[in-house]
Amino acid sequence: MSKAGPNWGFPKTKVLRPKTKVMIELRNISKRFGAVLANDQINIKVETGTIHAIVGENGAGKSTAMRIAYGFYTPDSGEILIDGQVHQIRTPHDAIALGIGMVHQHFMLVDTMSVAENIVLGAEPGSALALDLATASSQIRKLSEEFKLSVDPGALIESLSVGQQQRVELLKALYRKAQLLILDEPTAVLTPQEVEEFFAILRSMREQGKTIVIITHKLSEVLAISDDVTVMRDGKVVGRVKTKETNAAELARLMVGREVLLRVEKTDAKPGVPRLEVVDLSVNVKGSTPRVDKVSFKVRAGEIVGIAGVEGNGQTELIEALAGLVESSQLSGSINFEGRDITRQSARARREQGIAHIPEDRHRRGLLLEFSLAENSILGVHYRPPVTAYAGNVFLDNAAIQQRANEIIQGFDVRPANAALPARALSGGNQQKLIIGREFKVDPRLLLVSQPTRGVDIGAIEFIHRKLVALRDGGCAILLVSAELEEVTSLSDRLLIIHKGRIVGEVDPKVTTVEEIGLLMTRGH
Repeated sequence: MSKAGPNWGFPKTKVLRPKTKVMIELRNISKRFGAVLANDQINIKVETGTIHAIVGENGAGKSTAMRIAYGFYTPDSGEILIDGQVHQIRTPHDAIALGIGMVHQHFMLVDTMSVAENIVLGAEPGSALALDLATASSQIRKLSEEFKLSVDPGALIESLSVGQQQRVELLKALYRKAQLLILDEPTAVLTPQEVEEFFAILRSMREQGKTIVIITHKLSEVLAISDDVTVMRDGKVVGRVKTKETNAAELARLMVGREVLLRVEKTDAKPGVPRLEVVDLSVNVKGSTPRVDKVSFKVRAGEIVGIAGVEGNGQTELIEALAGLVESSQLSGSINFEGRDITRQSARARREQGIAHIPEDRHRRGLLLEFSLAENSILGVHYRPPVTAYAGNVFLDNAAIQQRANEIIQGFDVRPANAALPARALSGGNQQKLIIGREFKVDPRLLLVSQPTRGVDIGAIEFIHRKLVALRDGGCAILLVSAELEEVTSLSDRLLIIHKGRIVGEVDPKVTTVEEIGLLMTRGH
């Protein structure tokens, strides 16, 4: 893989266009949250009828800037211009009235409501006494088919996978007919083929005069889809470049302030004995088809086995079953760890034997958001020395806890480096680094890891990848699930493809193609 970054088959834009007027301009915008200066006199211009990418590490201020543009935050100073005119955008309603739509990285959906109800919320069709949900559902279904999003307007949000919920957010913005569409990590849940289709739609929207801003960390996609790129670092704009005049290495250097290795460096695996053996494992939820359907595979010491698939095809249930987070009554088949049947064992019993788990949903499974970083750093080991004086002792050793937290914070560059802060105070990427540091700290024999770098800085991604490879080389068996196809193919020594809860193929990541993997992910053959 070249230093300039991978090419996943997205054609680079070659459309020559005359100089156009500016659709939106953020002029000298500053925003402070307590002691943190999130935006420092930033200037961003986005021309009408273009696709503009905004890139930067976590905490760089890119999402804050776009939330100001959408009315979620009010700037402390500076002004916003739409089509050359200064506007006060104090709420999302103000932004929507000006033709601005935004799809957020963290979903803003009501779990107990249907897809259609969520999409029309705040823009209900019909009268106050007679909500015309049937017409809205028809329009939503048409949009879903047009954009190949495969979303059922009548489905409840709580029944949808993470990937399907992302698509509902996309439909919500499209339903409101936004002229300026701000997308925060819009391709996180799409296969390569779906990304190509999605990009084709974005190009069509651009040609029709719509303006699109994409916040993303995927530099290959930035190079493939955008016309211009604004790079942010530490709350400031550090560069604006024409996409056709830059490359991934230059963008990464601007983002991080140093040279960044854009590929995974690893020697061939030297696998040992099987650590994990899964035989005909199924996860059955009453009243539905099996989420995991008679899955069998092995993970050996000293290797990384990856699982690739469109989100919602059983990856979550598989990893949670292996971690002991699924009721044993919902399981059939067997899970064996180092020759012992652990199918009916608790999550704690599995951790005691050396099984660590990095969950895909850091808020639901990984952290107690109101607890401090120090308190979160001991989850899973809070009942044993050195955190307690004696095994099972209810009295915690505060000095030992502080030392453990500081080692994780320093070793994984968690920012701010204050163990007394609540986990809620951290950005998503820093929350993820805290969890990863905590799980690495137990020196696992088997690591179950889902989405290890979701929302993590490009510099930290490089660090985490190195740590995973080092764990492998130290003899740890690693089962990796990632929605980032580049990540899972680069890290894995063997790659399993999952579709509708079944393992439908195994490929060698060194020789397979993205197209081959994508077809297996979407069709199962």
